[in-house]
Amino acid sequence: MHDLEPHYNWRHLYVASEDDRSPMYGHFNSEVYYTDSIYDFVIHPQWDNIGSETLFIKVLFAEYDEGYAIIELLGEWNDVLTNDIMTLKHEVLDLMMDQGIDKFILIAENVLNFHADSTDYYDEWLEEIPDGWIVFLNAREHILKELADYGIDQYFLFGGQMNDISWRTKSPRKLFDQIKKLAERRLEV
Repeated sequence: MHDLEPHYNWRHLYVASEDDRSPMYGHFNSEVYYTDSIYDFVIHPQWDNIGSETLFIKVLFAEYDEGYAIIELLGEWNDVLTNDIMTLKHEVLDLMMDQGIDKFILIAENVLNFHADSTDYYDEWLEEIPDGWIVFLNAREHILKELADYGIDQYFLFGGQMNDISWRTKSPRKLFDQIKKLAERRLEV
């Protein structure tokens, strides 16, 4: 896992640690010192620690005028033991919503496990973005099953075409436009 880096091809467009509106503003990532781990697995130092023992993120892009953010996830999303949704909501999402972000693209291909618990924070998140949406992009099948088994799938748009998008080859704007079209179609139904 120490070789798995967050996507870096958009760094010339956006760096969260340099964005004074970002929750990651001023955050320093070492290029050489590996300080974080998930269980006994050291992870690449470019992932941002949000205070969870098992879930790390990278805000890849934020566009405040359009109100969207693209966030890459790594690890285990564990609401049972570490209440990761609470940590993510309070440490990252609330701060982004305060800046006008109401459309979230969560790149979930590196979420290895998902353990659900209460839906309180999901309810709160969705209520706070009445004109927005949350997309789980490229999630693994067992993650989608867990979301559905616990009824958390009602908070996210995922699966189908959203589970097979080659996002790395697109600019953030083109990815957002593609996701927005899919999201709007699904929400119209």
